[in-house]
Amino acid sequence: MTGHAGIAPAGSDVACAGVSALTLTLVRGLQEIACMELTGSQTKGNMVIEWQHMNEIGRALIDTWFLGICEISQHYGCIRYV
Repeated sequence: MTGHAGIAPAGSDVACAGVSALTLTLVRGLQEIACMELTGSQTKGNMVIEWQHMNEIGRALIDTWFLGICEISQHYGCIRYV
């Protein structure tokens, strides 16, 4: 993930807040629920998540995260998929 939605000033952008909340919850879920080892980095406006092995629980969490991202994108039209 990189960048900001740009639909409101920084700190007030509900689309960015939603994506951030979903993504931080995904990371925690992959670590705590799916018991996956993650590497990556996080800086302001950017996050990289990497893993070596995916399990069924991890796949379900990622699929659920993606559904949430799609909902935000449909509502705010501010997310580009690469």
